[in-house]
Amino acid sequence: MRTRFILIQTSHAGNVGGAARAMKVMGFDDLVLVAPRWANVLRREETIQRASGANDVLARARIVDTLDEALDGVDHLCATAMTPRDFGPPTRSPREHFQRLLVGGQGECEDDRSARPGGVAFLFGSERFGMRNEDVYRCHACLSIPTDPAFGSLNLAAAVQLIAYDWRLALGPWGSTPVSNLQPRLADAASVAGMLAHLEQALVAIDFLDPAAPKKLMPRLNQMFNRAALQEEEIHILRGVAKAMLETAARSRR
Repeated sequence: MRTRFILIQTSHAGNVGGAARAMKVMGFDDLVLVAPRWANVLRREETIQRASGANDVLARARIVDTLDEALDGVDHLCATAMTPRDFGPPTRSPREHFQRLLVGGQGECEDDRSARPGGVAFLFGSERFGMRNEDVYRCHACLSIPTDPAFGSLNLAAAVQLIAYDWRLALGPWGSTPVSNLQPRLADAASVAGMLAHLEQALVAIDFLDPAAPKKLMPRLNQMFNRAALQEEEIHILRGVAKAMLETAARSRR
C-alpha cells in the first residue's frame, strides 16, 4: 500500500528534515511539500542536519504549489488536526482508524469490505495555523493524537513520527502483506475532486445550488462520497449524471 506524507505550507526548515528522518526510520520515503515557506527548503543546511542521514528521503521529496498536485495516485486521505470540524470527517485516534482501514475498508458500515485503498496520504498543516477547513473537508478521517489537554501543542516532526510509527504497526513488518490487493481499485482523490467540481457545476445549472450562498453543501457531499468509498467506474457514472444535468439545463434555457 502506497504511503505518502504531505506537509502543507511548512514554515520551519528543521521540521522538514525531522519529518524525513521520522519517515525513514519507519520505512517510508514518499514526502511531498505543498507551498513551503522556503523554495530551497530541501537543500537548506538546517533541513539536512535535522534529517540525520535521511538524505535519500529528501532527494526523493517533491515540492508542489497545490494540494491537488500532491494527491496524485492517492485514494484515502487522513488529516491531522486537534479540533474536529463541523461537517468534517470523523475524528479518531490513529490506531482506531488504521484498524478500521485495514480490516473493514473505508466505509462506516462494518460489513463494507469490498474495497481498500491503494494509496494513503497523511496531511500535516502549517506550524503557524494548522490545517485549513477546506483541506480537512477533503479527508476521510481526522487523526487526533491523544495529548495533555493543558498542553496539546505537538511539534510537526514529532507528529509525523507518531503517525508513521502507528501506521508501521498497523501494516506489519517490512515485506509482510497484511491486506489482500485483489479488491476493486478505489477512485483516487484527484478523481473525486474532479467529479465534485463537475457535480457542483451541474447543481448550479439546475438552480439547486446558489453559488452566492453555497452553505456547506459541497463539503457535506464530499464527506458522503468519502464514506461511500467510490470506485473508478462509479466516478464515471456520477460524471455522466452531471454531464446529463448540464445538457438538460442548457436545453431548457434555449
